Amino acid sequence: MPHRHAERLLEAASQIILGKDRELRLALACLIARGHLLIEDVPGVGKTTLAHLFARLIGLQFQRIQFTSDLLPADILGVTIFDRENAAFRFKPGPVFSQLILADEINRATPKTQSALLEAMEERQVTTEGSTLPLPTPFFVIATQNPVNQIGTFPLPESQLDRFLLRIQLGYPARNAERALLRGEDRRSLLERQQAVISPAELLAMQDAARQLTVAEPLIDYVQALLSATRLSTEFAAGLSPRAGLGLLSAARAWALLDGRDHVLPEDVQAIFPHVAGHRLHLAGDDRPAPPAALVRVLQSVALGA
Repeated sequence: MPHRHAERLLEAASQIILGKDRELRLALACLIARGHLLIEDVPGVGKTTLAHLFARLIGLQFQRIQFTSDLLPADILGVTIFDRENAAFRFKPGPVFSQLILADEINRATPKTQSALLEAMEERQVTTEGSTLPLPTPFFVIATQNPVNQIGTFPLPESQLDRFLLRIQLGYPARNAERALLRGEDRRSLLERQQAVISPAELLAMQDAARQLTVAEPLIDYVQALLSATRLSTEFAAGLSPRAGLGLLSAARAWALLDGRDHVLPEDVQAIFPHVAGHRLHLAGDDRPAPPAALVRVLQSVALGA
């Protein structure tokens, strides 16, 4: 049962990342919905650990790309080199050709380098030297981002942000969780010993099951009303796109699957909405992303059955 696979994975993850059950659930929902995840927070709260942990728990091929100001697109995608032995050019794949990519501190690279991931994230393929190469299945990008007010960061352009299905923040742990963390074994040691609890094939089965969940017409009406509310609001520079609406439904399906249901409820949409919309909406006349209070106002402005 897909729901049981998810429970087993979340239980194992909560033993490594303490006191962040909701954030882990959101991250897993993103993977089940075949989306990419953006984690924005201060250094040292477990962003990198989360990405490495999911790769371990699912048995995925994992590559970490440390984004820096001198990183080039070829360092991500790969390069064509001359093979002296065969007297021919051949393509040497870059780290993007893995199942789970950790784009660590993605906003420390220049916009040109950030854009190297656009095709990979959207089309799950890489085009180079006139050839199109498919990426592995499943394929996910988990990117970490430091707050934009920190030195040496470049803001992610809207086209890049839109490729991420969900954005979450881990935040500081609660007091009890932090105490257990301080008294317990080093997380890296635990992570190195962690074995896979589900297989990539079982993850693909969860993805297929989520796509089969029933979405009633009134629920689609509700999602359309939410999209329309963001477009008509004078609070935002621009409203949510149709792609964001599709992402919202996909994420809501995954959230419902984690609850063990075969249909999507308005509560699923409401639970996931701030994490789908928060990085896509910007305040009018301001480059800042919409604050949580603005997203709450959108939800409150749309009545069920609208």
